Amino acid sequence: MIKLDSRPSSCSTTITITAAALLGLGVVMVFSASASLTAPPLIKDVLKNPSVRQSMFTMVALVALLMVGLCPYHSWRLRPGRWWQPSVMLLILTLALVVLVLIPGIGEERKGAQRWLPLGPSAIGLGFQPSEIAKVSVVVFLAAFCERIGEHIRKFWTGYLPTVLMLGIFVTVVGIEDFGTAALLGVVGFGIILAAGAKWWHLGLTSFPAIAGAVYLIAAEPYRIKRLTSFLNPEADPQGAGYHQIQSLITIASGNWWGRGLGAGIQKYGYLPEGRTDFIFAVICEELGIVGGIMVIALFAVLLWQGKRAMEAAPTEFGRLLALGATLTIGFQAAMNIAVVTVSVPTKGIGLPFVSAGGTGVIFFSILVGMLVNVARYRQPTVGLEAETEMKTNSIESSDDRASQQPPIHTPKALPA
Repeated sequence: MIKLDSRPSSCSTTITITAAALLGLGVVMVFSASASLTAPPLIKDVLKNPSVRQSMFTMVALVALLMVGLCPYHSWRLRPGRWWQPSVMLLILTLALVVLVLIPGIGEERKGAQRWLPLGPSAIGLGFQPSEIAKVSVVVFLAAFCERIGEHIRKFWTGYLPTVLMLGIFVTVVGIEDFGTAALLGVVGFGIILAAGAKWWHLGLTSFPAIAGAVYLIAAEPYRIKRLTSFLNPEADPQGAGYHQIQSLITIASGNWWGRGLGAGIQKYGYLPEGRTDFIFAVICEELGIVGGIMVIALFAVLLWQGKRAMEAAPTEFGRLLALGATLTIGFQAAMNIAVVTVSVPTKGIGLPFVSAGGTGVIFFSILVGMLVNVARYRQPTVGLEAETEMKTNSIESSDDRASQQPPIHTPKALPA
């Protein structure tokens, strides 16, 4: 096994600072978006205040990011001959939680979707979404499994198909109640599988049942069909199905280039639904302007660019696939959220990574970034290269010394004629 050196790099430092900046922005904007004219004072029911909760979740997320960033990422690899496989155990636990949330009486329904499991006393109202855990466990397991089977991923029956079937189980179970996260898992999963060496025609062959499954999941819920039709013509029902999309565009447009000012937004006072969660990017554009929205997109662009650097410099195949999966998950979810807020795609309940209110998403995205940071910290050892260079230098110097110590060669002078 190759011994790797772990040390801070410009890539790992930039990733950490960028993620921390997005987390800090999230705390500020959730405080602003949670403002209400009828809300009780901040000191009353502190544990139930969404702004205070977001601050606490962000502190936990930062600690998790730093701790995971220091833990060796290769401990998640699949090791032959061992019964304890952390990536497999994490996958099984996540699947159990995802199934558990669908059982009536156990899973908690909020805003028409049964995606939460209660956590702690009901008076506090804490809960978590197992689908957020799936974003980490699927990336980790697929990276480990694809690295383990190696070139077998190019064989359809013994490599590619079993991998896709395992991914399909997760996508199907999650998609029953959360179509957006299921689509995200599917896209990221196929990206990892292709990067591992799978053939394109294998992907094309399995894309037909994947599309059929997506159509079925959309048609299974009437509200998903309604969202699709309202996206095509929001003005047809401005007070009903199209209300959310119209208000989102109004919120963005009212900020102009420089915004109304931090905390001075108007749409958050009962006009824009889900202003502190799924549509927080619209609040950012209203209060900080189009320039503020561009800066947020720029932070995500920096994060993706550094993720690409970490992937390209990863010393192992598992590290490369893990960095790719983490980068794709962050990038695609950010793109999906911004596309929904700008009414570029149909409305879907999926938050902006690190920024939207929500404990589970903030913490597990930070764990994913921590793994990305750890990959960026590991490099091939340079001791051998330095030693080899030093040996070559010493050899040259020794040759020069020996040459200088040899007696000079005297050439006899020609005798006069």
